[in-house]
Amino acid sequence: MIIKQTIFFEPANEDRNLHIYLPDDYEYTNERYPVMYFFDGHNLFFDHDATYGKSWGLKEFLEQWEKPMIIVGIECSHKGNHRLIEYCPYNISSNFLGDIDGTGDETIRWMIEILKPMIDQNFRTYSFREATAIGGSSMGGLMSLFAVTKYNQYFSKAACLSSAITVCVSDLLADMEKYSLDADSKVYLSWGEVEAGATEGNPEYDTDMAKSNRKMEQKLNEKGCQTRIFFQPGGRHCEADWEKQIPRFMNYLWLNQ
Repeated sequence: MIIKQTIFFEPANEDRNLHIYLPDDYEYTNERYPVMYFFDGHNLFFDHDATYGKSWGLKEFLEQWEKPMIIVGIECSHKGNHRLIEYCPYNISSNFLGDIDGTGDETIRWMIEILKPMIDQNFRTYSFREATAIGGSSMGGLMSLFAVTKYNQYFSKAACLSSAITVCVSDLLADMEKYSLDADSKVYLSWGEVEAGATEGNPEYDTDMAKSNRKMEQKLNEKGCQTRIFFQPGGRHCEADWEKQIPRFMNYLWLNQ
């Protein structure tokens, strides 16, 4: 069952849509459920909501998966480059993204201080960190990695697909060094062959995306975290290929598989 509702997003002083998945029997039980928060929530469930007409198909997966849970998808801004600004936790300058004065930290703090308490109050959740995860792709993957690093006391798991981390590796590594990370933390990191640049050499090891993700893996392991890294052969930067990874990261984060 998918619920769509709006919430006021203080950092931008405007409403934002939430796309919330509840187990189909939610209304007929008294069960509580773990929660996973996702960025770009409009791309998760239905093709007609997705920016490019193709969703992750997450609803179909959850309906046949063995672990009932609640998913909260946060729709991004569709104005200009606001998504890049709100989904970037650092001030960066790059040839590809340009100059960004990121407000991503404000976005995460809004999630922790406003969104999560609202979800915990209005739905039957397990509110503790061990039952709370975060995930996303591209800029959403960057935000998820940042969140599980800086706000590890709230998020114990993160799915970071095709994360836009190459322009802020040093900032992320500095944060990982600065903050305490619980040993039960689990982080999934991935990138695709095509998006990494298949003609640049060996995209599993030699590209910027490969090197950046492996640096993250190494530092997270040094901090005692558990990680799973995945190179997707033929993987592109798109919902269709991220959908193929859903069983891989969900089973790893939640079922220890």
